[in-house]
Amino acid sequence: MNKKAVLLLSGGLDSATAFALAEAQGFDVYALSFRYGQRHEVELDAARAIAQKMGAKEHKIAEIDLRLFGGSALTADIAVPKHNAAHEISTDIPITYVPARNTIFLSFALAWAEVLKAYDIFIGVNAVDYSGYPDCRPEFISAFEDMANKATAYGVEAKHKIRIHTPLIQLTKAEIIRKGMELSVDYALTISCYDPTPEGKACGHCDSCLLRAKGFQENNINDPAIR
Repeated sequence: MNKKAVLLLSGGLDSATAFALAEAQGFDVYALSFRYGQRHEVELDAARAIAQKMGAKEHKIAEIDLRLFGGSALTADIAVPKHNAAHEISTDIPITYVPARNTIFLSFALAWAEVLKAYDIFIGVNAVDYSGYPDCRPEFISAFEDMANKATAYGVEAKHKIRIHTPLIQLTKAEIIRKGMELSVDYALTISCYDPTPEGKACGHCDSCLLRAKGFQENNINDPAIR
């Protein structure tokens, strides 16, 4: 029997690749997405399409509203930074960082995992080609995993350790894309943009778009999501 895993599915390139890697490791994937007041809510359409095509056992969309707090260009009336090339991206924590987002998302994933008796949670965070978010770093993941095993009934009582899997954390965007292509990930279904057009198309100039474009360019292929 396959093991169960809860996977955080945004609808972007990284989470779709993490999905494929979880399945390749023999996990039945239970996908979890969030409608949290993000300006790029079009990502949820992508998440639905990915979950269906890749065979998620179940796909839930949690409804929370981080606009209550704001503090981010993704959840407040703050302009998303735009650049012309990836090398222009600042190394400082950008305004697109959503305060405590991955802590919140992983907490929801942990709650569902406890109900499912799933000891594995996958998240597509990356600490190489990324926008400098503090909740994408290995030390954050390690701390959350330690907390998960202390804060849940099944973590305390069970014989199995709860594991937070981050299969992409030390990969460049080009390496992530290469792995995904080896596993037949349909990147045409994904969207990574922070500030899509009213028609749901990628802007091409936000940090996420530029890092994505860099990854495809380094593989000498066109991004299949760009038409």
